[in-house]
Amino acid sequence: MSEAKTRNEARHVEVTAVDLPLHCPTPSMQLWNAHPRVFLPIEKTGEALCPYCGTLYTLKGGPARAGH
Repeated sequence: MSEAKTRNEARHVEVTAVDLPLHCPTPSMQLWNAHPRVFLPIEKTGEALCPYCGTLYTLKGGPARAGH
């Protein structure tokens, strides 16, 4: 994700393992137009939908694979 502050208008955001644990709004979004922070479980499925703003997050590389 970019370091620049962006408006909360994106409807699809790709994140990486560095961005975990995932929450919306993300640090790159402006706080003045944000909703309350909500943590999103993305690790198992590779996708998460924010219940507040409807932004779809996808995990680059897909869901985490189970180890042994």
